[in-house]
Amino acid sequence: MAIIDEDYEKTLKDVARFYDGRKVGDVGPLGFRRSTDLLRLLACLPGLVENKIIEPGKTRFLDLGCADGRVNVFLSYLVGISVGIELDDWTLDEYGPLRSGLDGVLKDRRLFAPPENVFLFPGDSTDDRVHGTIAHKTGVRFHEFDLFYTYLVMHQEFAELIERKAKKGAVFMVYGVSNILPRYNGLRLLEEISPMEGILALYRKV
Repeated sequence: MAIIDEDYEKTLKDVARFYDGRKVGDVGPLGFRRSTDLLRLLACLPGLVENKIIEPGKTRFLDLGCADGRVNVFLSYLVGISVGIELDDWTLDEYGPLRSGLDGVLKDRRLFAPPENVFLFPGDSTDDRVHGTIAHKTGVRFHEFDLFYTYLVMHQEFAELIERKAKKGAVFMVYGVSNILPRYNGLRLLEEISPMEGILALYRKV
C-alpha cells in the first residue's frame, strides 16, 4: 500500500485484525449486529486516497451509525477528525473496553496508537440537537464534514439527511452493498469506483 509507510500499514492491519476478531454474532444475550470488516475496508484505502475521497490529515469524517467506534478508530489514522454517532447506548459502551484492549495490543507490538481525534456521541444521527452537540464539542458543523459513512442500515434515511444538510461535494460511503447499488436523490453514484472491493459504494452530493 503506497499511501502510507510500512509501519503505519502494519498498524492498520493489526487494528483491523483486532476488531474483526471481536464481533457480536447471532447468538448470545446481545443478539445480532452487523460489523464492518475492517480488513476489507483496508483494501479500499488506496482507492479512497488516490481518488481524493480521503485527504490524509484533512478529511472530516462522520460515521452515522458508529456502533462500537471501530471504523472511527480505524480511519482516525488517515483523517483530520473522526466523529461517530450511535443510537444504542449499550453498543457505544463497548468502545471503551475495546479501545483499551487495542491500545494494549499496539503498545506490546510497538505500533502506533490511534490519534486523539476520535469523538463519539450517543443519539439519533437525524436529530439536529445531536448535530449541535457535535458542533459545540468539536467545532465541526454538519455541513462542514467531507465524508459520511454507514453500514447498509438506514442508508435511505441517511442519504436524505445528507442531501438536505451536507455541503456540495461531500461523499457518502455505504458499506455492505452487492452488485445492485441503491440510488439516492441529490447524490451521484461514483460508478467509476463503486463498488470498491465489491462492498463499498460511494456517492457525491451534487
